Amino acid sequence: MATDPAAPAHEEFVRGIGPIQALSLVVGTMIGSGIFIVSADIGRLMGAWGPAGLMLVWVVTGVMTMAGALSYVELAAMMPKAGGQYVFLREGLSPLAGFLYGWTLFTVIQAGTIAAVAVAFAKFLAVLLPGVSDTVMLALGSIRLPGAANAITIGVSPQRLVAIASILGLTWINYRGVSLGARFQTTLTFAKVGALAALIVLGLVVYRQPDVVAVNFGNFLGSAPWTLALVPLVGAAMVGSLFSSDAWNNVTFAAAEVRNPTRNLPLALAAGTALVTLFYLLANLAYLSVLPLIGDPNGATALTRGIQYASADRVGTAAVEVMLGSAGGVAMAIAIIISTLGCNAGLILAGPRVYYAMSRDRLFFERAGHLHTGYHTPGWGLWIQALWASLLCLSGTYNQLLDYVIFAALVFYLLTTVALFRLRRIQPDLPRPVKAVGYPVVPALYIVGIAVLLVVLLVEKPLFTWPGLLIVALGIPVYFVWRRGRA
Repeated sequence: MATDPAAPAHEEFVRGIGPIQALSLVVGTMIGSGIFIVSADIGRLMGAWGPAGLMLVWVVTGVMTMAGALSYVELAAMMPKAGGQYVFLREGLSPLAGFLYGWTLFTVIQAGTIAAVAVAFAKFLAVLLPGVSDTVMLALGSIRLPGAANAITIGVSPQRLVAIASILGLTWINYRGVSLGARFQTTLTFAKVGALAALIVLGLVVYRQPDVVAVNFGNFLGSAPWTLALVPLVGAAMVGSLFSSDAWNNVTFAAAEVRNPTRNLPLALAAGTALVTLFYLLANLAYLSVLPLIGDPNGATALTRGIQYASADRVGTAAVEVMLGSAGGVAMAIAIIISTLGCNAGLILAGPRVYYAMSRDRLFFERAGHLHTGYHTPGWGLWIQALWASLLCLSGTYNQLLDYVIFAALVFYLLTTVALFRLRRIQPDLPRPVKAVGYPVVPALYIVGIAVLLVVLLVEKPLFTWPGLLIVALGIPVYFVWRRGRA
């Protein structure tokens, strides 16, 4: 593991993130591989309600994401400090609430997402380089997770080594300075947005399939009744779309390095989530213009398998193959490689800023609270995050664990919005350069929406919700042990 000199107490972050970099951090961390994959699972769950069912899930996800971002703008402008959401919870609720968020972020949410995205990067690189296979060369054991159909083999494979190498490489770039990391991430964000925009234009305009459009939009509402009984199914189907739309809050972690944060943070949150939401809706309309929603799992072609049964759930690849033929698979693989690298670049940059804030509160390893004297980055936090994420890559598929923490992640989004209301009450005179949009209605509706979704997930996916709660609960004794040890 790389180390860095302990920074003196006066060492500060460098404000090397401008407005474009802040916007790209929101967009870049949100867009990974999910938009190209999860519509298949949503299509299987919502198929009886036709294309409208698929679009409903993405619309509700987009509305909730936008409501969250518009609620966070006040907190971001009011407390533009390293740590972002951790600070909001600490100041608005309690130090314990902040610690539980940071604990869950480090152990599962951030490192786990980094591992999952890195594995996705390696899987799509294998399309170009077949030697990057997931054949395990050295097995270290196996584990069967709750709700999983098959056991996961833990071990070393070429694919997993490539995933680890990508994490280490991106960590090194971010270690060398926030300006370098932000520029690299911004470049990849422009590339991935361009690729996604090309897919949308090609699907909606250039290669639109009239027969497919007639089938999908001729029976847009499907055959099942539209009643309140649909609510639990929509909630369960949103797990994938929510993860695809997550990480928009990561820009707040690096608030201490954003130039003019009271202006640029709220703009990045609002504009970034709006842009990604729009792109996701248009991408799904593009899919529906090229591929039938209803498909045959035994179909021989992308058209006969449809969105529901796209090979390995790779809906984006199937759509591009219909449009461009066999070369489409290669083109899509390149696009997703760029997309996953850009996503991880932002995630790797943001996470250690939370660990830094926790360390300064004496609730994390002391070295995580120091900055490199030359690069002004939380180098130790970057490398400890890289180490943990690399170990998680040895599972080869960390996506299942992400299902376990969506419940916990939603709980913290809800609690942070509650903190917004509480801060209005306990600190009414605190400067608020930007107010939450639509307060109190929009934040209140966001809380209600998350609460309903939490209940749905508790009922519909108990095997995925309780492990997430357990991970959070394990942080409670750790918090008190840490406080006692640092007293």
